[in-house]
Parts: sequence; structure tokens; C-alpha cells
Amino acid sequence: MFLHVTKIESLEGYKLRLTFSNQVTKEVDLWPELYGEIFAPLQDREQFRQVFLNPETNTIEWPNGADFAPEFLYGIGQSLSQTA
Repeated sequence: MFLHVTKIESLEGYKLRLTFSNQVTKEVDLWPELYGEIFAPLQDREQFRQVFLNPETNTIEWPNGADFAPEFLYGIGQSLSQTA
């Protein structure tokens, strides 16, 4: 089964609450991942808050093209709930 991000909620700092296609919701802190040419600009909080759900790739993305694979996000996230 392929995972997809179905819902995003921005939290404090560089945290997001993400709901996945398997109905699991996780809190993901992306601060430790914001390095390198594509991700470092997201250390600017205003740029980070521009996150959106790309319906073509089914994951989170930013206007500068930065994105994370749903499986990676799922792996680093802290489980909050499961509604099935």
C-alpha cells in the first residue's frame, strides 16, 4: 500500500500535523530536516508556513519545490490517533 498525505495542519515552530491515507495522524517536526540548498530557505518561518498539499504527488510541498516523501514523513512522525 502506498501512503499519501491527505490533510495538513500547521502547528507551532516547524511542526505539522499530517493525516495519511491509512487514517493515521502524526505530528512531524521538520526542523532537523531543514538543511541543504532546497530545504534551508524553509528555516524562514514565513516560507515554512506556505506548505500545501500537492494533489498530483499526494504529499506536502512548498512554492520553492521542496517536498518530502509521505513514507519519510510517516517514519519520522509521532502517532497521535487512528480513525478507522
